[in-house]
Amino acid sequence: MPLIVALVVVAEIAFLGRLDMAKNLALVKLWPDSSSSSSAVGGDEVGLGVFGLDRSTEAETCEEWLEREDSVVYSRDFQNEPILVTGDGQGSKSCAVWCKFGVDPNRKPDAAFGLPQQAGTASVLRSMESAQYYVENNIAHARRMGYNIVMTTSLSSDVPVGYFSWAEYDIMAPLQPKTERALAAAFISNCGARNFRLQSLEALEKAKIKIDSYGSCHRNRDGEVDKLETLKRYKFSLAFENSNEEDYVTEKFFQSLVAGSVPVVVGAPNIQDFAPSPGSVLHIRELEDADSVAKTMKYLSETPDAYNQSLRWKFEGPSDSFKALIDMAAVHSSCRLCIYLATMAREREEKNPGFPRRPCKCTRGLETVYHVYVRERGRFEMESIFLRSASLTLEALESCCALEVQVSEPCTRLETGKT
Repeated sequence: MPLIVALVVVAEIAFLGRLDMAKNLALVKLWPDSSSSSSAVGGDEVGLGVFGLDRSTEAETCEEWLEREDSVVYSRDFQNEPILVTGDGQGSKSCAVWCKFGVDPNRKPDAAFGLPQQAGTASVLRSMESAQYYVENNIAHARRMGYNIVMTTSLSSDVPVGYFSWAEYDIMAPLQPKTERALAAAFISNCGARNFRLQSLEALEKAKIKIDSYGSCHRNRDGEVDKLETLKRYKFSLAFENSNEEDYVTEKFFQSLVAGSVPVVVGAPNIQDFAPSPGSVLHIRELEDADSVAKTMKYLSETPDAYNQSLRWKFEGPSDSFKALIDMAAVHSSCRLCIYLATMAREREEKNPGFPRRPCKCTRGLETVYHVYVRERGRFEMESIFLRSASLTLEALESCCALEVQVSEPCTRLETGKT
């Protein structure tokens, strides 16, 4: 029967925190109802004999029975037979599945970068460039070309690869005094960008915002400088991308956060999804927004309390959603690719006609216990939890856990975080 595989778009903390507040769900310790004469397996009412619940096993709980009946042994042990990917990557035994990159003449790879690939080998597209310049990086276009797995900056990719990292960026670095007379600094060297970033810079200057430009475009400050150290001295940083593409957020933005310089963004239309807190980012969505953003910059620069509020997250910590976003990079994208491939291999095996049928739920009297498998992002093996509901629905699960839900086999699965 069709059941649920879910990919969570919020932090692990948010998921686990809301789980026990669910309207129709609860973690349970359900003891067997010896007076009941039937239970549900895959929606079919059957006698207790099918459960193996004779008088000698009446003490077995639904949880214990589900743990036993839903347990399966897969044909491939990824700790002993590594995922093999042809191409460059960071293979490691320390990954949640053993992961190797390169060529092995003795076996067919699970995946390889580029097109075409032999039957049974997944083709992978990996790029951190904007789809506005490289059309193949558009996910739908990549699928039409024949790519099985897409790895781009889009958070909708099979395995997202972003510019963010706790290891690379000291996001919580302390603030330094804003000593420069100019309000903002800019580092723009590609003067042929296909969006309106240069026009936005000109519009801000026309609105009397003083900008020190260190790049080759509109350059008015000379000399070799350390970008990050320089940004720390400015109240604002022009984090202007070369394209306005959803999820395309590069080091320009994250370096601004490290520097404690409020980023003024031209770029991703959903940039607020990347903000460490409300009010911490100024966004020029359209060229016409430049005047209002200029007014906000002037107000913040002249009102210390308001400006400090924009950087309050530096002292109190960023939002859970921001931490979950950055935490994706805690597991290298090469490892996440291998986890994705191993997961797909198991799901294909689960769809085979001979794969053991798993009940996934247990009914005793008026109560039903559902078996749900959960794992944290970056892990591979699932952990069991049990949910009780008179009528568990996709809508109830989605509303209580803020999930994007799709139907699949064979048992309810939840993954706390995008692969």
